[in-house]
Amino acid sequence: MADDEVRTEGSEEEGYLLQFSADGVFLTIYPLTVIDSAVITRILDEYQAEDYDEGDIVRIIKSASGEPEKIADKYTAPKKNADIDEAVPEEYAKIFVDVSKDRMEAVVRFDLTYGSKLPTADMVRDALKEKKVVYGIDEEAIEKGVQSASFFVAATGIPPKHGQNAVIERKFDLSDAGKPKIGANDRANYKDLNLFHLVKRNTLLAVRIPHTDGVPGKDVYGNTVAAKNGRPVPMPVGKNTKVIEDNKLVAAIDGQIIDKKSTIAVDPHLVLNSGVNVATGSIDFTGSVEIKGNVEQGFVVKATGDVEISGTVNGSIIEGRNVFIKGGVNGMNRARIKAAEDVRMAFAESADVEARRDIYVSDVVLHTDLRAGKKIILEGKKAQIVGGKTEAGEEIRVNSLGNSSQVITRVSVGIDPNLQGQYKETVARYKEGKKRLQQVTQMLATLSKMDISKLSEDRLEQINQLTRSQFPLAGQIRRDETTIKKLEQELADMKHGKIRVAGTIYPGVRVSINSIQKQFLSEAKHCQLSLEDEVIVISPY
Repeated sequence: MADDEVRTEGSEEEGYLLQFSADGVFLTIYPLTVIDSAVITRILDEYQAEDYDEGDIVRIIKSASGEPEKIADKYTAPKKNADIDEAVPEEYAKIFVDVSKDRMEAVVRFDLTYGSKLPTADMVRDALKEKKVVYGIDEEAIEKGVQSASFFVAATGIPPKHGQNAVIERKFDLSDAGKPKIGANDRANYKDLNLFHLVKRNTLLAVRIPHTDGVPGKDVYGNTVAAKNGRPVPMPVGKNTKVIEDNKLVAAIDGQIIDKKSTIAVDPHLVLNSGVNVATGSIDFTGSVEIKGNVEQGFVVKATGDVEISGTVNGSIIEGRNVFIKGGVNGMNRARIKAAEDVRMAFAESADVEARRDIYVSDVVLHTDLRAGKKIILEGKKAQIVGGKTEAGEEIRVNSLGNSSQVITRVSVGIDPNLQGQYKETVARYKEGKKRLQQVTQMLATLSKMDISKLSEDRLEQINQLTRSQFPLAGQIRRDETTIKKLEQELADMKHGKIRVAGTIYPGVRVSINSIQKQFLSEAKHCQLSLEDEVIVISPY
């Protein structure tokens, strides 16, 4: 139990002060002090302090306010040598050696309640030896440390140096690919897009900087501390690339760079100096396609890579990874443009355009269906959508929607149309599969009641076929169930979309945001449409 005497540990010079009195235990941490909480808890344990909270100690150390804070109510003061009748008063202060949790540092402190005389350097060395601290002993620090009552670092270990992971350095930059150059007056130049990043055979694509091994360390107890070696990474070898000199990746052919993060590939690049017409026929190419002219009505261009068309698309079908049409699309109610990533075009009229990511248009969209997984952005002077149906997962940005003739123009955001289409298709296949499996099961149940010995070979073969058909059908149903759940979650996780209109929304425009609908009966200008509490709100642009 505490007595009426106030005992103290530490000092302002040491950065902390512990006061033990009849009112309890108080801790003061002085500003700009760096101290391990273990130093405080060891002293508290020596005084058998009761019910203190280590979290409070850490908090007080961090705040370092210089003000005393109570941390415990009761304690039992250790007996000094003077309190023991039979004992002869000790001349030297007691030495405590505190080793950090990572065993990389040994701190020596003196307790002057056991004696007023500072210990000698040899006494400190003996205390370190008794604590089994044998490595990294700082003789200079010991000689200096015994000259005052402040605690000091007497030994320091060598921490391990962990190895570096291998790194792939790409020797190309695709960050500006597909983006128009910004010219005078901040206008986008859609005729200079640099959509393709072309390389020649043997062009250096990437370099691997190999991983390094770690260097072990040693703690103050003399134990070896293991180091982690860096992790190797495989070379990002893709189609039409090869490794030379162990750590260099080069192009194996002339073509376009395709960076898929884990692999780097080079697609073949087909260039047509003319358009696609009766002289060339339709195009179906593994790689990227560049067409210098127009694509005429009724022809098809399909590519696994990007498609760039300098002219116009007239009632044609275009499919590729990214599709760029400088001249725009005259759809004639039969053109279909489909991109696995982005579509960029000058204009579109009476067409169907789909992109899994974004659609960019530099002029107008007339009576066209647009579907984008993320954004649909119209730029340029007009940047207008009139008629048709425009759907985007995240955002639609235009200058104006509809026109003064009040043409019905449908605009929808907040639900990825591609995801929604995949969901509807999967649900339909799932329902059809369940129906078909039920029919097969019922037919087998009926046939199983017949006497097999009396059945013809044709009927037996029918039973065998029905039995075999169950398994792939059931497997497809299970896969569809999994896909439906995944798609439902993805649709549920989609953020509310928004529609930004820099100019005018005309009457006749019908807006849907996350399935919440609004019809415009009068004009709205310079506004943004978004969803709040299941209501479409109009706010300033």
